[in-house]
Amino acid sequence: MRYFASIREALGAGEAIEVAAGATVGGVRDQLIDSSAAHARTLARGRSLRCALNQALCDESAVVTGDAEIAFFPPVTGG
Repeated sequence: MRYFASIREALGAGEAIEVAAGATVGGVRDQLIDSSAAHARTLARGRSLRCALNQALCDESAVVTGDAEIAFFPPVTGG
């Protein structure tokens, strides 16, 4: 797991977790939400977050395989 911007400020740079075979990025998010109050606040379902799997933007239905890197970060706006 890697975290960026405000998520990194709340949870740190990242962590390693065990993920069940066939898990999706959304399932990993739910697993993290259940792991602690800080994760629940920061990754809450009501918050808009972007995610990436192996450094490619993805949606939460992406299936995690092997030693994948998952990243969460807030949406970016620009002008």
